[in-house]
Amino acid sequence: MKSKMLLLLVCALLWGCLTAQEPADTMIVAFYNVENLFHPTDDSLTADDDFTPEGLYHWGYKRYFRKINNVAKVLIAMGKGSPPDIVGVAEIENDRVLHDLCHRSPLQKFGYRFVHHDSPDRRGVDVALLYRDSLVTVLHEEAIPVVFPFEPGTRNRDLLYVLVRLPCGDSLHVVVNHWTSRFGGYAATIPKRNYYADVARRLVDSLLLLNPHANILLMGDFNDYPTDESMEKHLRAQRYKPAQRDFSDTLFNLMYHFVAQNNVGSHKHEDFWGCLDQMVVTRGMLTGESRLQIADCVPHIFDADFLLVPDEKYGGVKNYRTYSGPRYIGGFADHLPVYVRIVCE
Repeated sequence: MKSKMLLLLVCALLWGCLTAQEPADTMIVAFYNVENLFHPTDDSLTADDDFTPEGLYHWGYKRYFRKINNVAKVLIAMGKGSPPDIVGVAEIENDRVLHDLCHRSPLQKFGYRFVHHDSPDRRGVDVALLYRDSLVTVLHEEAIPVVFPFEPGTRNRDLLYVLVRLPCGDSLHVVVNHWTSRFGGYAATIPKRNYYADVARRLVDSLLLLNPHANILLMGDFNDYPTDESMEKHLRAQRYKPAQRDFSDTLFNLMYHFVAQNNVGSHKHEDFWGCLDQMVVTRGMLTGESRLQIADCVPHIFDADFLLVPDEKYGGVKNYRTYSGPRYIGGFADHLPVYVRIVCE
């Protein structure tokens, strides 16, 4: 009898673990740089030739749909069977890619829709926002152009601004970012990321001028770390300290949570893991001033084992990418997703 009761108890516990979901008043908001999610057809207006069947990477429909399904797998696994309610994505080529991701992958049963605007990026890679239509209502969407005054001829990715209403009735301002990379050299590209930060900060200030209690979340691949000058001095996204009493700052960078930890991040460069992918929120979402609160005031990095492979050169593990140089290996991306849980109190 005792053995039977113990077996029933174990089964009940296992069932609870398998069926556990977020509480009804909790939402997952994520960001994922999916790395070069191109459609195989050639776009004559962008530099996407490498990602075509005849291009350097021999990017055909079989590899394309494997990539689509891999992204879906990541999002579903992140939510333990129920993917995030809102997802910012970077490095997607166009609406066709987003349509296939939402409607021709395992994500199709979750009722995703998307917000996307073509940006002037030379390679044609943009940011977008996915959202579950049954839970999230889009109230406003807008592409925010970024034109460097010191280099007006460049073609830069826009910021994507989306105002959404959540099931509890509160609104959330979401800004999806993908700032200039360090490809041209770290020092040479600092002014570009600083300018991106200035544009994002002006947008935040304009929203707070209209409503000082606005709930704002900036997410994205900033191509800088939380302690770099673009984040600290230009965006003015500070470290949140629960014990502090002076809240003159309005933006707080949640990824400081990982800065003090040894070699933890969403992206690996050589032997260093760091947080290029970040979540930044307004003060009220941490201090209890807003009904929308970041659960436990902490972000999360989704580092499931299937997203990582042994790093034979630098030790430890590294991102399991789609390509290693020009060699196809069929993995996921060079970034790990990051996410927060938002509770409506």
